[in-house]
Amino acid sequence: MSDTPNETPEAAAPAPEAAQAEAAAAAPAAHEASPEGARAKAKADKGSGRKRGDVGATVGKAHGRVAKTPDGKDYEPRMKQIYREKIRAAMKEQFGYSNDMQIPKIEKIVVNMGIGEAVADSKKADAAMKDLAAITGQKPSSRKSRKAVAAFKLRENMVVGAKVTLRQDRMYEFLDRLITIALPRVRDFRGLNGKSFDGRGNFAMGLKEHTVFPEINYDEIDQTWGMDIVVCTTARSDQEAKALLKEFQFPFEN
Repeated sequence: MSDTPNETPEAAAPAPEAAQAEAAAAAPAAHEASPEGARAKAKADKGSGRKRGDVGATVGKAHGRVAKTPDGKDYEPRMKQIYREKIRAAMKEQFGYSNDMQIPKIEKIVVNMGIGEAVADSKKADAAMKDLAAITGQKPSSRKSRKAVAAFKLRENMVVGAKVTLRQDRMYEFLDRLITIALPRVRDFRGLNGKSFDGRGNFAMGLKEHTVFPEINYDEIDQTWGMDIVVCTTARSDQEAKALLKEFQFPFEN
């Protein structure tokens, strides 16, 4: 008879301590997958200062969801590339900046659309905001009335306008379409007023019809809307701001 003891079924089974450890490790994942766990995680992220957009941007970069050109390079708007390669050097040479951080740039573009006619028909406000979203590529925020005016049949908190603030790549894309496509399609266009600066390097202009943008199909709209466009720069004077916009090929008449 052999001296080696026979293995029993109890010896082959995992130890109770190992099973408990595996269950404890799986419990947090199951809790996060539940609705209560998701809400708790969102609350924790809010408390730590992390935003929902930051998480989405991180995931997008991790999965390689970055726009690419046909040759495989990262996409860069045409106007942004022109500013980086040509305009910065031209502005530095013209004004003699000693530091590259002094070179002015376009900080943001604010697009406003007044839709006061929506007081009589609320559907017009939805149509106008839809058109503005198509033009800018960004969802607009609604502007509401602050008080009621009986003479205009206006009640408090009625939508009377829409606003979009563009920055970074969307700003340069909108600027490109504005200069190269929209302005040449303006009826009887003779140039932009070169005196429409506010003294702080910001330029304002207006369009009577939003149909000059190629994103709008003239046959599918019920009404044309006017637009106010404000180009905000970091220039310290109107002279520097005008020189910057001229480098971007703004067609000033004076």
